[in-house]
Amino acid sequence: MCDYSLHTVASRDAELSDVLVSCRFPDTETRGFCTSDDPLTAVCLRPGTELAFEGDVRVKGFIFKRKIGAHLARFRQVDTHRPTEHHDALEFSNGRIVKVTDLATGQRARVLQLPAEPATKRVATPEIIDLRAAPLP
Repeated sequence: MCDYSLHTVASRDAELSDVLVSCRFPDTETRGFCTSDDPLTAVCLRPGTELAFEGDVRVKGFIFKRKIGAHLARFRQVDTHRPTEHHDALEFSNGRIVKVTDLATGQRARVLQLPAEPATKRVATPEIIDLRAAPLP
């Protein structure tokens, strides 16, 4: 998903093996993911999408960028009960949770795995037994 603050930015869904770049979109204060080929289009992730970053992930700070201490992350949403907060976040393999909008720009990550598609609900159909053809015990 793409955070509410990116509704004015063109977007597309992430695909398996996409190489994403953390970026800041023009005319917004929001950070998200794009590709190096198309920095103006936000790449939206679904909860459960797994990413592998090229290096130790960094988040923006007041003066210095801080390292997370992990390379692998799973996309999720946080604070969904707060409509005016950013919801998109990454849960890293070391347990840290970081909002996507707090990532330092220019970091590259590959989409390792997409979440399974929601299962389609199947309706059971009763078997029809032809009593004329069934042998009697």
